[in-house]
Amino acid sequence: MNSSVNILIGIVVVAWILWRQTQKRPVREDRKPTVLLILLVLGVLQLSSYFKSASSTGLVIGLLVGSLVLAAGFGVVRGYTVRLWRQDGQLFRQGTWLTIVLWLAGIGVHIGLDALIDSSAKGLGSASILLYLAVSLGTQRLVVQSRANHAVRV
Repeated sequence: MNSSVNILIGIVVVAWILWRQTQKRPVREDRKPTVLLILLVLGVLQLSSYFKSASSTGLVIGLLVGSLVLAAGFGVVRGYTVRLWRQDGQLFRQGTWLTIVLWLAGIGVHIGLDALIDSSAKGLGSASILLYLAVSLGTQRLVVQSRANHAVRV
């Protein structure tokens, strides 16, 4: 896929994620990570397509790993910004304005890598956006679930 298509797909997915983050939803342990798996598979496919036309130098691999570490870091921090509360015996979750700001900042940092790096890794940010989103969302999910499990015991 070309860079424009990757960016368009990324924007649509991000808009959907941001919308979902602000919705009041019950916390359920039995919920399968379907969206995460879809993002992960599409992200790996997108990235493999990138590597077919770009060289996988140490710089490129380092930037990719660094970006995914940042994704996990933003996910952990965002996980603590999600509001948890009980209502009628059910535990609920909802992202706050800070959750959204952190999403936007994290994506900005990820995409900003393209502007900062030399031509050997151009397009890496847009080619790895879905994988970045999967790692970030998955990490946030783990933190929220951990907090919810603790809230259930208390």
